Amino acid sequence: MNYLRRATLFALVALTCTAVVAQPPRRRTSNENTTKTNTPVKGSAYRDFPTAQPMPADAAWRRDIYRTLDLTKDANAVLYYPTMPQGNRMNLFTFLFHAIHRGQIKAYDYKLDGNEDFSAKNEVKVKDLMDRYEIFYETNAEGKTRVNDADLPSDQVKLYFIKESEYYDQYTATFRKKVTAICPVLKRGDDFGGADSQYPMFWVKYDDIAPYLGQLMLMGSNVNNAATMSADDFFTLGAYQGDIYKTTNLQDRILVNEMEMDADVTHREQQRIEREIIDFQDHMWGRDSVAMAKKAAEQALADSLAAVEKPKSKRTTTSRTPSRRSTTTVKENKTTKTKTPKTKTTRSSTPKATRNSGSGGTISVRRQRH
Repeated sequence: MNYLRRATLFALVALTCTAVVAQPPRRRTSNENTTKTNTPVKGSAYRDFPTAQPMPADAAWRRDIYRTLDLTKDANAVLYYPTMPQGNRMNLFTFLFHAIHRGQIKAYDYKLDGNEDFSAKNEVKVKDLMDRYEIFYETNAEGKTRVNDADLPSDQVKLYFIKESEYYDQYTATFRKKVTAICPVLKRGDDFGGADSQYPMFWVKYDDIAPYLGQLMLMGSNVNNAATMSADDFFTLGAYQGDIYKTTNLQDRILVNEMEMDADVTHREQQRIEREIIDFQDHMWGRDSVAMAKKAAEQALADSLAAVEKPKSKRTTTSRTPSRRSTTTVKENKTTKTKTPKTKTTRSSTPKATRNSGSGGTISVRRQRH
C-alpha cells in the first residue's frame, strides 16, 4: 500500500510539471506579464493619498502664519530645479501648472490683502492666468489649449508664499504643523532695467494638491543624488526654510507695515513669533520642566561661582588694608619711641656737659650775644 501511494504521488507531480512546461509560449508570456502587473509598486512616488493628518476644525489652539520661501536658498532649491523638465523630473511650478491645466486641481485668485479665498466665486481659469502673465499657448479647433514647457515662466518663479498652521489637536493630544495653502510668486523686471517686481500668481489649497505632490519626486541631497523624497514629504516634514511675513491678526497687517519698514525690528518680531510657538509646544509637552531644571542648574552654578569669587576679593582687600595700617602705625610708634629717648638724652647731655666742664663759656657767649 505504501508503494502504491508513493507511485501515485510521483505521477501527480510529473503531470503537474509536464503541464507547466507544456504551456504555449504566448500563454506563458501572458502569465508572466500578469504576475508583473499584479505586483504592487512600492515607493512614495506612486502614493496617491496625503500623508499629513487632517487638521480638526475645532482645534483647541492654532496659530496661522505666512512664510516666504526663497528658492535661492539651499533648503528650498529643490523646488526650483530643474527649470526645464528632464525626463520625469520637473520643478514645483511646472507640476502645479500642468495639474491646473489638466483640471486636476483648482487655482484661486490672489487678492490685494494677501489672504486666501477658496470660494467658488474666487476661482480663476487657467486661460485667464495665461493671458494675465503673458504665457504663450495654442488653441485647437475644439477650443482646447496647449502649452509648451519652454513657454512656462518656471525660471522666473523664485518665491513661494505658504500659509502654515501650528495647532494642538486635543483629540490625539499632539502638536502638529500643517501647510494649508501655497502661492507661486513671479519675479520680473521692467523694460527699463529696474529691480525685479513680485507678482503673486494664484493660491492653491494644499489638501487638493497633496495626493499629486506624492508623485513629484525631489532630490534630497547634494552628495547622494540617489536620495529622493516626494514634494508632499518635503512640506509635511517641514524641510523648507521660510521667513514669517504675516500672521493672522486682528488688524490684518503684515509685519513690514507694523514695524514701519525697519529690518532689524522686523527680524526681532519674527524671532519673537517663532519663540512663542516653541514655548507653547514646550509647555504643552512638559519639556519646559527639563529646560527649566537645566537652566536653574546653570544659574545655580553661576551663582555659586560668583559667591565663591566675591568673598575672596573682599578678604584680600580687608586683609591688605589693615596690614598697611598696622605697619604704618608700628613704624610711627617706633619712630616716636626712638625720637623721644634721643630728645631726652640731648636734653640731659647738655646739663651734664655744663656741669662737668664747670665753665660757663657757652652760657656767657649766649648771654653776650643776647
